[in-house]
Amino acid sequence: MKKKYKAVFFDWDGTAVLSRKAPVEEIVGAMRPLLDQKVNLVIVSGTTIENIAGGKLETYFTKEQLAQLYLGLGRGAFNYRYENGQELIFSDMLPDKKMLGDIHRICFDIHMKLLEKYGLNTDIVFSRPNYCKIDLMVENQRGDNLFMQENELDMLKDCLEKHGVEGGLQGLLDISVAAGEQYGITVKPTCDAKYLEVGISSKSDNVDRILEHLQEAYGICPEECCFWGDEYVGIEEGIYGSDSFMKTKKTGNGDFFDVSEVPGKRPEGVTKLGGGVERFLGFLREQVKIE
Repeated sequence: MKKKYKAVFFDWDGTAVLSRKAPVEEIVGAMRPLLDQKVNLVIVSGTTIENIAGGKLETYFTKEQLAQLYLGLGRGAFNYRYENGQELIFSDMLPDKKMLGDIHRICFDIHMKLLEKYGLNTDIVFSRPNYCKIDLMVENQRGDNLFMQENELDMLKDCLEKHGVEGGLQGLLDISVAAGEQYGITVKPTCDAKYLEVGISSKSDNVDRILEHLQEAYGICPEECCFWGDEYVGIEEGIYGSDSFMKTKKTGNGDFFDVSEVPGKRPEGVTKLGGGVERFLGFLREQVKIE
């Protein structure tokens, strides 16, 4: 890959590291030389900052390196940059107490509809800042590898068909949107097969806001950016994985790469490379050598 990028946006779990408990020495070792070259690196993840390098990411870099590092986390909830080595939330999309309570009620309503109408039992994670995670396949445990597994799409389709959920995955998204409308809230549901995530923002909000900052601060345009992930693959016709939300109207002229081996259709403009974490690490190392 001969093009030198001024900003690299990338997912964490499954793209930069194999799992949250995996050693981070390789990824931070690949990041440091690019940060020294003033290349902006942007971690975009649905998780919280405590789950990125054990909550100690800043300890791996110098103050000068941290100045080029950004994090878009919590599925649109938080955007971080660093000043004098200290993390700073420079924008967020957090609901007030009432709206957060309504988001919880929306997800419980979805849970009850799936249980009462279809006999599909789910678990809910309520502890996220502006969304909830609804576990659609409670018997299927991912262990430490929290990204989408190769057989999960088929498992989800079989599960929905077995329980008679009309419209498959699109039916689930429609149920979520309808549940939000009952509370006057426009929700942005996404699904990575195992988890249905329902809240008021997505990775789209992270990448759009951070790109705006990079444009304002450094004059960087989308064509000078690339976006790496492992969950672009289509789950159903017209419905794609969580990393597809990095492709927006604002970022659309950038370059998009998928390191997943999962077969299936990707959004238009996304290049499937495969190779997993090693492929992404190789890309970072290649970028250092390009003038």
